[in-house]
Amino acid sequence: MNEVAVKPPEPPPSGGRAEVRIVAASPEAARRVAEVLRHCFAATEQRSYPAGSDGGTRLHLTVDTTRTAERARSWLAASRSSAQDRPQTDEV
Repeated sequence: MNEVAVKPPEPPPSGGRAEVRIVAASPEAARRVAEVLRHCFAATEQRSYPAGSDGGTRLHLTVDTTRTAERARSWLAASRSSAQDRPQTDEV
């Protein structure tokens, strides 16, 4: 009989922080996206991992939305979260 281990969901990050996962075809593309995020938000050091057998890269970092650049501050103020915002079916 095959047993499947189910991991409990990770607790959400502390208030004002967001965990960001970037999946890209190359490490350079993932780093470019992370760099743009760092221009808008204070962020932790990125951690990268292989993303499957196709040679892609998965990059993780945590951003602090309470310490933002002006352009991010105005975007956050204008955006609203929706009750319909749900994880995509392929998100883990």
